[in-house]
Amino acid sequence: MQDVQNLPDLRGIDIQKVGVKDVHLPLQIAAKEGGWQSVLGIVSLSVALPMQFKGAHMSRFMEVLLPWSRKPISNVEILAILRETCDALAAQRADISIRFKYFVSKTAPVSGKESVLDYNCEFTGALDGKRHSFSMGVEVPVTSCCPCSKEISDYGAHNQRTMIRAKVKFSSAGFLWLEELIQLLEAEGSCEIYPLLKRRDEKYVTEAAYGNPKFVEDILRDVVIALRNEPRVRWFEVECESMESIHNHSAFACHVEDKRMV
Repeated sequence: MQDVQNLPDLRGIDIQKVGVKDVHLPLQIAAKEGGWQSVLGIVSLSVALPMQFKGAHMSRFMEVLLPWSRKPISNVEILAILRETCDALAAQRADISIRFKYFVSKTAPVSGKESVLDYNCEFTGALDGKRHSFSMGVEVPVTSCCPCSKEISDYGAHNQRTMIRAKVKFSSAGFLWLEELIQLLEAEGSCEIYPLLKRRDEKYVTEAAYGNPKFVEDILRDVVIALRNEPRVRWFEVECESMESIHNHSAFACHVEDKRMV
């Protein structure tokens, strides 16, 4: 049978990315305490297609991905997947994104009740010849209490849920686990969020947030300082978005920093 994809193309256009998108796979994400956590991964995998080739063999992307549904994945395995992809498709460059929900155990601050909270996470990687990059992203919800509202009100202050979205790249000092990055970000809100709270826990988090009011700018700056002080992080991108409780819009703040340039 004729392989149409291997026919030459004469239009002279390199394609930066061609591949498969939103592939749903059961995956195993390596956990800090050892072992792994089973997740539903949403994967996009692509290669750069030179101008002389008509198309890429789409089945080969799946042939690379499917065996990895049975192996724990972290930053080291992402590089292996990219190398396999380049080999399978005779490509110079490959890119991957893996999105998934990761669950972390939470202990209520007073009652000690155990529960789990879900976090949206993402691994992204690229391999271009011998150059390799990897980044890890996570969305962490926290509570924020408005300092202005507290200052001007005779009693009370309005709270909102703030989402801290961070993407980091690692230095030669080592690898930062998802659990560690989540904990670092949670510490910078007015108070952490918990799935399960009894009344005495609810009293605690309400008063803790009231005693630690922060604007969205405050949270962002505190996150920036925390990431600057983490030696395993060499580059980061952070966005904080507060879903306002007294407005029908959000407030946000963003910052990107390469610590090698500071």
